[in-house]
Amino acid sequence: MIHIERVWAENRLTAEGRILHERADAGRPESRNGIRTLRAVQLASVRYGLHGVADVVEMRGTSPFPVEYKRGRPKAHRADEVQLCAQAICLEEMSGQSIPEGALFYGKTRRRQIITLNVSLRDLTLRVASEVRDAIQKGLLPPPVFEAKRCSACSMYNLCRPMRSCVVGPNWVADQIAQAGVPE
Repeated sequence: MIHIERVWAENRLTAEGRILHERADAGRPESRNGIRTLRAVQLASVRYGLHGVADVVEMRGTSPFPVEYKRGRPKAHRADEVQLCAQAICLEEMSGQSIPEGALFYGKTRRRQIITLNVSLRDLTLRVASEVRDAIQKGLLPPPVFEAKRCSACSMYNLCRPMRSCVVGPNWVADQIAQAGVPE
């Protein structure tokens, strides 16, 4: 919805996440114990059509080590790992070095979780990136999945109303108006 319909809403959870990222991004580069910490690092992979911003990249000698900050705690799904892996793929292309692992830092647990960037995670990451790119090009939202607990905490709930799916194209606004009817 953010990238296809260009809509966004904020709630307490997204505000907390934004503040956490502002703290991570606001710091200046620093060196400690032989590790140079870079913040808000612009990333790109021409080969895979990826781009974004890494919260933190630790330079361990000449080897980059990506660290992604998350507000909550580790999740049952792999979205955070995919995001971290995409950052590593970009860093590999940019630096010419292999990056075997990175870390996820969770605000709730205040702990880092080291993630091995193995072949299966890399394959999943590239598949997801391809599917997202395809969805954006086609203007197609994935079908909604209603999960009461997750949906009620989502900042986009009132915009999403996960009871429908839609294709967004050049006639989307006109179609929405036509479906709503003309006010009397």
